[in-house]
Amino acid sequence: MNSTPRVNIPSPPPFEANSVAPGADIASLTAEMARGDEAAYRRFYDLYFSRLLRYLLVVTRGEEEAAREALQITLLRVARSVRRFDDESRFWAWLAAIARHAAVDESRKHHRYLAFLDRFFIRARTDTTPDDGAEARLERALLQTLEELPWDERELVKRKYFARDRVRAIATDAGTTERGVESKLARIRQKLKNGVIAQLKHGPND
Repeated sequence: MNSTPRVNIPSPPPFEANSVAPGADIASLTAEMARGDEAAYRRFYDLYFSRLLRYLLVVTRGEEEAAREALQITLLRVARSVRRFDDESRFWAWLAAIARHAAVDESRKHHRYLAFLDRFFIRARTDTTPDDGAEARLERALLQTLEELPWDERELVKRKYFARDRVRAIATDAGTTERGVESKLARIRQKLKNGVIAQLKHGPND
């Protein structure tokens, strides 16, 4: 089994540039990528970076930040699972499917963040008349508060609410009881609630 090649991602080419080069040898390119050849990856980025970004901008309905996040995930997944393709159209179909799934995964993660906020009724308490930026402010406050948690608490929250792991599995991995995990989660939830509300009330730099 091939391990994920360690390759440096170069700066992206100009957005308007790049389609597949006429006569590009896809078989050689993908075979070299599968072997972890860095030069092959540089050629791949030259050929496909902007094309994938344009495709993801369509998939995300013009949300550039979401498209770029999905693109980074796409590139990592390509590096992990690339294989030889003899036909460019099939290679592009494979790339497009990975990119589309990456965009869907990022969208689901975003909605899980918002569902996590709803779990604590923050929206109801802080935005009785929400404006268009309310959800973005809530998400930023949550992400910053999460980052300020100790590592073990942050990982516990991510496993329970974002990865949706079962409490039993978390307890087994931690060598504790389900009751112990639930008790710790309750304390963390209160800490997060207080932290997010404080940020929304006073601002992140106060």
